[in-house]
Amino acid sequence: MNLIYLPTLVLLGAVIGCSNQANMQANNQSTPSDNVRVFQAEDLTGSSKEFKTEAGDTSVVNMNEPGWLSFDMDFGVAARYRVQVFAQATADAQVWVEDYVDNTDGRTYNVTGSIPVTPTDEVSEFFIEGSPFNKGSHKMKFHVSNGSVSIDRVVFTPMVEHQITPESLTQKMDGDEWKLAWSDEFDEDEVDDAKWTYDVGNWGWGNNELQYYTVKRKENARLEDGNLVIEARKNDDGKSWTSARLTTRGKVSFLYGKIEMRAQVPRERGNWAAGWTLGDTYRDEISWPYCGEIDILESVGFEVNDETGDGIAHATVHTPAYYFKINNQISSTKNIPNMAGEFHTYAVEWTPTEVRGYVDGEQYYVYDKTANDKEWPFNKAQNLILNLAMGGGWGGAKGLDESITSQKFIIDYVRVYSKE
Repeated sequence: MNLIYLPTLVLLGAVIGCSNQANMQANNQSTPSDNVRVFQAEDLTGSSKEFKTEAGDTSVVNMNEPGWLSFDMDFGVAARYRVQVFAQATADAQVWVEDYVDNTDGRTYNVTGSIPVTPTDEVSEFFIEGSPFNKGSHKMKFHVSNGSVSIDRVVFTPMVEHQITPESLTQKMDGDEWKLAWSDEFDEDEVDDAKWTYDVGNWGWGNNELQYYTVKRKENARLEDGNLVIEARKNDDGKSWTSARLTTRGKVSFLYGKIEMRAQVPRERGNWAAGWTLGDTYRDEISWPYCGEIDILESVGFEVNDETGDGIAHATVHTPAYYFKINNQISSTKNIPNMAGEFHTYAVEWTPTEVRGYVDGEQYYVYDKTANDKEWPFNKAQNLILNLAMGGGWGGAKGLDESITSQKFIIDYVRVYSKE
């Protein structure tokens, strides 16, 4: 093998590890071994600093300051992946993985969030879960953003394969009367597996969020008194925060229609509750915002009055032409009395030419940019998503109330109508 010397990192090539299988089994995940991928020193295609190679029995890259290594990875399956970093450090350090470094949008696709590497006497495992990677070739970078780290290897293991959505409902929007096309009233004993898929993991979800989304865990998602309760819990199940994210991906998607939800949001600083749609063409982060996103309701806790429960509803769409990471998203807000203390009805009416947003039947938002595909990706089906995040770029913009241990997002129903 070759010895590769670089001033900021050490890679020691090794075999695939088998750790953390118990957590996978608890989530009913599978680990097809033929789709596990490993990055080690022999795989380097470049670096942030010059390096040289020498003959030897192992491959080593020496680093003691921030920098990056580039590599190519060919994923055999589109899935949510566990990313394991086998590493050693003498002081606290941080690493992360960047995907699609050759993208033409000038974006940085951080697909792991920051992974802490704590001091250890020997090579140990540090990992995150849920990172999305599409099948095929990816040009990537491994970053050391802080500290000095010795990396043995980085292992990518599929946890949940991407599910193709088998059914799509197209709603008419040119009639006179609303007709129910699909709904979940949350009146049963259990969350309906025929309607909802659970997203899983703690990779930051593109926004540096804090929560780990769990699968079929009643502490985080359950039906109570005819409502869906999504609960974020602090220092729970070995995680700093747990929560849930439910989606119709893999079950059913929707094209056009009136999408309506009745909900009560949490009130404390640091939460971020949302009911929204995401294009069914989403596979991993390069898909967004080309797949389109419609935010029916977003609420952040720092905008909610602790005493009155008054808050602010946000309606937004994200498209390749207008989205928040280039700071030109098209949004509207509405002040809602007692938003956290009682239920309100949030809706969008999505036609072939417009998306209109409503609260309690009153319109307060419209998006009607349709000049091209970059302005209007909404001629393709979308999936519904309900989730409660903690922290992140927006939810955590004014910090997180350290005294809270639980937050609840309560949804009475979700309905999709056709106008016939």
